[in-house]
Amino acid sequence: MDVNLKHDLLAVARQFPLRGEFLTAAPYGSGHINDTYCVVFDQGGTRVRYIIQRINHLIFKNPAALMENIQRVTAHLAQKCAGQSDPSRRVLTLIPAHDGHAYHQDAQGNYWRVYMFIEKARTFDAVETLRQAFEAAKAFGQFQKLLADLAAPRLHDTIPDFHHTPKRFAALERALQADVANRAQQAKPEIEFALRHQAATRILLDANLPERVTHNDTKLNNVMLDDATGEGICVIDLDTVMPGLALYDFGDMVRTTTSPAQEDERDLTKVRMQFPMFEALARGYLAAAEFLTPAEKKLLPLSGALITLEIGLRFLTDFLAGDTYFKVHREGHNLDRCRTQFKLVESIEQQEAAMDKLVETI
Repeated sequence: MDVNLKHDLLAVARQFPLRGEFLTAAPYGSGHINDTYCVVFDQGGTRVRYIIQRINHLIFKNPAALMENIQRVTAHLAQKCAGQSDPSRRVLTLIPAHDGHAYHQDAQGNYWRVYMFIEKARTFDAVETLRQAFEAAKAFGQFQKLLADLAAPRLHDTIPDFHHTPKRFAALERALQADVANRAQQAKPEIEFALRHQAATRILLDANLPERVTHNDTKLNNVMLDDATGEGICVIDLDTVMPGLALYDFGDMVRTTTSPAQEDERDLTKVRMQFPMFEALARGYLAAAEFLTPAEKKLLPLSGALITLEIGLRFLTDFLAGDTYFKVHREGHNLDRCRTQFKLVESIEQQEAAMDKLVETI
């Protein structure tokens, strides 16, 4: 086992019914919230891999409720996928602990879970092709579709008001009024941009759209693409699955996939919404999400601008508050992130008519 690991993965693994001889454990993936490891067992000469994760209970304050959500969602998806080819690769398979719980809590108060490793598929941190965007969007649309009839009770809110844009705007107003880090002067154009967009923050909430089961973190790297076919085979990272609006998920796909620039890019000339990438997302998502109401479909183009505005507001708020939430790696890092988001909002707004026309034809 890797001597540099900060947790005793063998001790954790022993709390779950994982057969065979424990061989290795190593950090896995590019996530920044939870601690994720790939562990390998020898089962009669066959190497079998599992994913072991420590849930970050500083971010997710109620891990037991979070795991109840995941247990219900994965069971429902498994039932829906039972008749498809490769059903075990189309949904995460949660392995309960020996005591029957969906997780194990160790003596230090850490919460651990185990999934079967999905073989012959992988994730991509950055989109490389239009086909990848199409497949990821289709997978998220299918994910929402399969969960549309999830039986009551309502899922827990793992992060309350996560996409409540007006409350994000109110937080910005409080940070601006306090100006504890004396930074408001440095961000005058960004503050003015935010103020001009205040009315837009209510559009989705005031549209009387139906509540759905949503993923709420629809980055490309939360869909596993099949190595052989390129198909979006499985949606992963289910910590933020909770009640929400379908357009939150589509809007975040637009935010995270359509611009070629990094989230903190300083050269704003590189920041733009690439229309072909938007088209790939729209066609992929709508290929699966036939459950959308006419009102939801009509607001798809706007959702990208709104969710991008929302994260820009959060970056600006944190900058004004003295960088207390997002990790920063340089002076003005959060302000750079805010500027990138706001520039992308502008690019989306400039193409709104073409986006509307496209969605009407799909």
